[in-house]
Amino acid sequence: MLDALGLDAEAERVYRAMLMHPQEGVLQLSARLGLPEAELRAGLDRLTDLALVRPATQEGPGYLAVSPEAAMEMLLARQQADLAAQQLRIEASRAAAAQLIAECSSLRPRAVQPDSEQLVGPEEIRAGLERFASTVRQEIMTFAPGGAHSAEDLEASRAPNGALLDRGVRMRTVYLDSVRNHQPTLDHVDWLSGRGGQVRTVPTLPIRMIIADRCQAVLPMDTADALTGAVVLRGAGTVAALCALFESVWATATPLGSVPIRDGNGLPPQEAETLRLLAQGLTDEAIAKRLGVSPRTARRVAADLMDRLEARSRFEAGVHAVQNGWLPASR
Repeated sequence: MLDALGLDAEAERVYRAMLMHPQEGVLQLSARLGLPEAELRAGLDRLTDLALVRPATQEGPGYLAVSPEAAMEMLLARQQADLAAQQLRIEASRAAAAQLIAECSSLRPRAVQPDSEQLVGPEEIRAGLERFASTVRQEIMTFAPGGAHSAEDLEASRAPNGALLDRGVRMRTVYLDSVRNHQPTLDHVDWLSGRGGQVRTVPTLPIRMIIADRCQAVLPMDTADALTGAVVLRGAGTVAALCALFESVWATATPLGSVPIRDGNGLPPQEAETLRLLAQGLTDEAIAKRLGVSPRTARRVAADLMDRLEARSRFEAGVHAVQNGWLPASR
């Protein structure tokens, strides 16, 4: 019955027998279940690995079964952690795929391709985006990493954004959580919302991206420098994959007018993401770039997390975070 929670049938039989006959030792349980002693001990080992039994502290049968309530809570928590880890791997894979698509597309010859177009340099990018926006009819979806934009850039974007919204185009944009501390961005979002635009935020974004009408997408050629060039992609399979990436991020993002929800350990999304990046070994500068904050802010957040985890190094912080359930165990 409990195989979905990681408990095989043989181990479940042993666990149930221990609950019903708590005073019986290994030999008695072996006889009761008709199992060779070696198989019974193998079942006890699996139960110990799952923390469903523990050594007895006083004289007795040698092992004690954890109560069913506590046991099921632990099994469910472990399964939730596994699912969270799997979701992280899926999102990382989608992000890596998007970056690979952009990088490979930039390596193609500049000759016109039926499913792509290259825009090299700021002027071509600007002109290409203007043409791109003029063709949008229904929806535009945007990832805007890199932190807050200048007040001048935000002001300059109002005319084209306003034209799209006036045409009835649905506009959804995902910024980084760091923009919540930037008043010009907040003012711009208020303006967008008043015109019907929707804005959410997340701690980090995988890539800069604009998708129009679910049929064409613009990605940077160089993720480290978006002004180097961009590639316009129109292949149906590629764009569908990028749409799936957007929707998965949008579903977990927080509307800018709402307070980001803390996780089960009381960590806001930005701190939880900082901890994950710390565990991956990223430097303060790399973390700052991913979060769209200054290196000083990244160092402060990292130092606070390490202090709360009582860790003296980033590696130790990752270990303690897994032990405390702040991060899922890697597989």
